Amino acid sequence: MPRTTLAERQERLAQQRARLSLEENRLREAERKARTRRLIEAGGLVDKAGLLGLEPNALYGGLLSLAHASADPDRLSRWRVAGGQAFDRDAQARAAGREPLVLTAVHALPTAATTRLRGLGFRWSKVLRHWEGLALYDEAKALADEVGASLSRVTAHAPQDASGDHAEDRA
Repeated sequence: MPRTTLAERQERLAQQRARLSLEENRLREAERKARTRRLIEAGGLVDKAGLLGLEPNALYGGLLSLAHASADPDRLSRWRVAGGQAFDRDAQARAAGREPLVLTAVHALPTAATTRLRGLGFRWSKVLRHWEGLALYDEAKALADEVGASLSRVTAHAPQDASGDHAEDRA
């Protein structure tokens, strides 16, 4: 069996180094993205708590106090419960009175209208080529009328089998 030459071994090592370097760069990039996401989430929570308007020194001082107090597991547990309850209240308030709706337009909507649709709770479906979401009907209807689009409520249908028959029709 022929032996590998020194040049061949050096080439293989160079390739391994390049692969390791590439993997290190990928890991570093993933860590950077995860950190950026955590920072954005933390900023959103500061805003949600109503603290964004504080002077930076006051906010930092408060966060330092918070860091010190977080060493107490009982206090941390109470904060976790209180935060979960606040998130639940916010979600219930957002969902109150909302229903599944579909908005269809013949032409492309202006950017201002699409921004308002997103604010109401809609998202664009690339596959179905319409706007869909959970929203308040009256607000969505006003916007649909304004831009010349049609709005419809989504209703639940009985499941169909492959032949198109409704399940309760076969019973």
